[in-house]
Amino acid sequence: MAAPRSLNDAQQGDYMRLLHTADWHIGQTIQGYDRSAEHRAAFAALIAIVKDRTPDALVVAGDVFDHQNPSGDAFKLFYETLIALKAAHSSMCIVISAGNHDAAGRLEAPAPLLDALGVHVIGNVRRAHGVVEAARHLVTVNNDSGRVLGEIVAVSYPTATCLPPFGSLEREDGRSPIIEGTRALYADIIERSGAGRRGLPLVLTGHLHVAGGLESEGAERRILVGGQHAVPAGIFPPHASYVALGHLHRAQTFDVSKTGGPLVRYAGSLFPLSASEIGYDHGVTLVTLEEASATAEHIPIPRPVPFLRLPREGALAFAELEAAVTAAGRGGDAAITERPFAQVMLERDGLPPDYRSRVDELAEKHGVRVVEVRIPSPALACDIEIASPGARLAELNPADLFVKAFERRHGKPPLEQHIRAFHTALARAEAED
Repeated sequence: MAAPRSLNDAQQGDYMRLLHTADWHIGQTIQGYDRSAEHRAAFAALIAIVKDRTPDALVVAGDVFDHQNPSGDAFKLFYETLIALKAAHSSMCIVISAGNHDAAGRLEAPAPLLDALGVHVIGNVRRAHGVVEAARHLVTVNNDSGRVLGEIVAVSYPTATCLPPFGSLEREDGRSPIIEGTRALYADIIERSGAGRRGLPLVLTGHLHVAGGLESEGAERRILVGGQHAVPAGIFPPHASYVALGHLHRAQTFDVSKTGGPLVRYAGSLFPLSASEIGYDHGVTLVTLEEASATAEHIPIPRPVPFLRLPREGALAFAELEAAVTAAGRGGDAAITERPFAQVMLERDGLPPDYRSRVDELAEKHGVRVVEVRIPSPALACDIEIASPGARLAELNPADLFVKAFERRHGKPPLEQHIRAFHTALARAEAED
């Protein structure tokens, strides 16, 4: 870990340090288990990083809360965390933008009070007579002595009402009006706010799905309107230095070496929010901006409690389950908040009819919180004979393949109800294609 920058370095104004985080999801539960203790532990780690690295600004790129109607306890934890972050480094500027999980209006309601504390909250895009109120999106970052170090243009999750009217974005080349609308939104806010005109490092925030980003199964909703679920990284203007993204929970950077655009990165979430995130390296990103260049350093945050897959590879026979749960658990006397989470994979063969309740009994006995039980599907036969061995897949009759696969798997032809169910599923799939 690099040494914190000295005050003398900061006074030179040669570079700016920004701490990028996102997807806090305060108030989240998983299978009914409250996660506020984990949030408090993760925020304590974040506060310690702020004390150690003394960034000039901290960006929270959306999904502060898990629900659009957070509880009083969730709001209390949020405000306590902001106070603690400012106490850790009082001159640090904090910029928060709304995500698709947040109620943007509710998030920014206390903005006048928070602004006075150096905390800037940006919700939905507003327009007056069709013109974007761009100035409210621009935040100037100063050092301890008041010298301007850089600018941040904060943009929340782009709802349909945030984007320009789609009718004005129709293109003869067939390019998506949603993508073009998102590109136009950023360009309009930057132009009208005057961001980037002083030659200072320019940081953009965003909460959306950028094409090529790796998402976790079940944890992130596909967002953007009109069926367009991702935008290319090239929508961000090349004169920006860094794009601080939220929405995808895996920390990841986009390669911009060929395009010459800004460094584009997801900071990821602070800890696993679903079983599909067990393998992620969660943390925050420290960005150093010097003139037009930006470098990013991933700073891991220790997991408040383990989140395990039992077993690590493959699946357990049911007879092996108790030994695995015993080895992973903290014991039945352990406090509920200290027990590890676990995703359990069980072999199909030999499963008792009441296996799910028995899994829960073993978990309670040995101090494990089971959040998911999966039974891997049997491998499909891959040697089904077809009438024309040289035929392409697109030329085959799906119904014929279904019948052959069913016979291969079950040793008998499908019944009429199986055929009807298949055709119903096929019709739905074709309608959604």
